[in-house]
Amino acid sequence: MTDGHYSFSLTTFSPTGKLAQIEYALNRVSSSSPALGIRAKNGVILATEKKTPNELIEKNSIYKIQHITDHIGMVYAGMPGDFRVLLKKARKEAMIYSLQYGNEILVKELVKEIAAVVQEFTQSGGVRPFGLSLLICGTDIYGYHLYQIDPSGCYFNWLATCIGKDYQNNLSFLEKRYSKDIETEDAIHTAILTLKESYEGVMNEHNIEIGVAYNNKPFKILTPSEIKDYLIELE
Repeated sequence: MTDGHYSFSLTTFSPTGKLAQIEYALNRVSSSSPALGIRAKNGVILATEKKTPNELIEKNSIYKIQHITDHIGMVYAGMPGDFRVLLKKARKEAMIYSLQYGNEILVKELVKEIAAVVQEFTQSGGVRPFGLSLLICGTDIYGYHLYQIDPSGCYFNWLATCIGKDYQNNLSFLEKRYSKDIETEDAIHTAILTLKESYEGVMNEHNIEIGVAYNNKPFKILTPSEIKDYLIELE
């Protein structure tokens, strides 16, 4: 450290004892559109606010919630380019597993593979940490699952959680309304109400996304018309 400045290398700690590059990645996440996940009694959902960076871009051409496999979905808060890299990696790992073992990959196994890639980028030369957090949800033979992966590569198993802008306030709102007996339909309503808490402007079926896996059915991304029906129910 010289002249009051310190290195920006991956393994250099700031004066407060934190890894600077990881802090930058976390700051990028906390300034991004919010996303959340809820594990219900009979399913699991993902929901996110979707902001189009330019009004001239077709809103339906940008999706933050994506399939990894038929039964696993993923959403992010942070840098879209980094998300595309990890989405491609996740789909490849799931395909390799399926070809090798003849079964769809377990949700936790996929999370561990992606978390390992994210963690590797926190300590390898010539690269930077991924500037995003992920929520991965799905169903397998062991039930319904919801995981969060942070820029450090740490992953957590959640009943319900939020990432992105205002995540602390959104999480507090979610905690007050969550119960282990919540049904999927109520979880979708709760997710919409949580996003509304921090949403600026008028929420409609084109500026939020919802994905759901329930009753052992494949993970499904709701259409705008289906989301509109849920919004009408909450009026």
